[in-house]
Amino acid sequence: MRVLVLGGDGYCGWPTALRLSARGMTVGIVDNFSRRRIDHDLDLGSLTPIATLAERLVVWEACGGAPISGHDIDLAEDYEGLAGLILSFRPDAVVHFAAQRAVPYAMMSAAAGLYTIRNNLMVTNNLLTALAETGVDAHLVHLGSIGVYGYETLGYEIPEGYLPVRQVMPDGELGPTNEVLHPFNPVSKYHLTKALDHLSLAYFSASHGVRVTDLHQGTVWGAETPETSRDPRLANRFDYDTIYGTVLNRFAVQAALGLPISIYGAGEQTRGFIHLEDVLACVESALASAPRAGERVRVVNQIAQSMRIKDLAKVFADISESEILHIPSPRSEPVENELIANNAGVRAFGVTPTLISGEAVAGLVELVRSRAGAVDTSLLYPGGGSGPDTRHLSTAPESGRTLKDPAAPAHHGNHGTVNSSLSVG
Repeated sequence: MRVLVLGGDGYCGWPTALRLSARGMTVGIVDNFSRRRIDHDLDLGSLTPIATLAERLVVWEACGGAPISGHDIDLAEDYEGLAGLILSFRPDAVVHFAAQRAVPYAMMSAAAGLYTIRNNLMVTNNLLTALAETGVDAHLVHLGSIGVYGYETLGYEIPEGYLPVRQVMPDGELGPTNEVLHPFNPVSKYHLTKALDHLSLAYFSASHGVRVTDLHQGTVWGAETPETSRDPRLANRFDYDTIYGTVLNRFAVQAALGLPISIYGAGEQTRGFIHLEDVLACVESALASAPRAGERVRVVNQIAQSMRIKDLAKVFADISESEILHIPSPRSEPVENELIANNAGVRAFGVTPTLISGEAVAGLVELVRSRAGAVDTSLLYPGGGSGPDTRHLSTAPESGRTLKDPAAPAHHGNHGTVNSSLSVG
């Protein structure tokens, strides 16, 4: 199978590309390194050192992996480059991780929000158009978000994409049962892009026969995989700041250093979670069971469990000497909610999920301890604090950092010889 991984330099994309390559697939990575430029512009960074993509690909091959081609294309702006790659590579499948993924970033300023909307929507629509216009029959696996449904208590189990409804007829009788797309209720500009993405997926599926799987994913946790562990230069990202860091990574850093574990508000917010290895397993299974032409978009609620943030914090507090600290939330979201979602699709993929526990997250804490000297504690709390005094600090998510448009053409750092016309590895 020939697979293009869009956003293949990122947290989910990189281990996905290596896993598919290790399974014998011919893999190409497409990335324009906007995530790396955002790190530079906001003075952020991964706890684990990240080699350039060019170096990563060379090291992967030196470690016994099959060659992976790298392509530097701005998918939101360079439609011709994308369409040309689709025609030359002729993928059997495209795994679409290419998006500005951070909710806090999308909400931190007008510029960041507009970039998120412009980038995310144009990438998806350029890709769908390229598949339709070139006639390349590739199965599109799109990374969506469980957050498209919102974070308000609904009082019922959220189905996988489609909701059975019956209309009340004029005479008061119930009409036949039909399935409609479950209503969206995005709570951020990022989630708005994922909701609008799904409408584009549905249109191109119905009108152009594009075969699509939409993975409505929860928060991903976990760090390394067997493939990224082959060499330190293959290491995956580990973000822990208040903009791009996930709540699990932030808690892991705080627990490892004995710092207060910071909960926004009372911690009654409930979120869906899934381990990185389970994400890779779901993607593999999705690729192995593509929808047939003419079928509607297949939706999978890609979560393993739902958990309250205060219960998650207790898991880390119980395996460390850290106290739990409640601080004002810098986010505009419901202060409490329930989240019950049907994840039959994950089980149908044959995935037995890894659930969050003290034993399961201990590896994250040990990873942080091994690199404790590289932690910038000013990135752990809103306002740039490093401990209990953060309850008195500003909750502005920018932490005083200056935003630049990541769509700007300048590339920070050396990404090697990866470009739209040259394959590496």
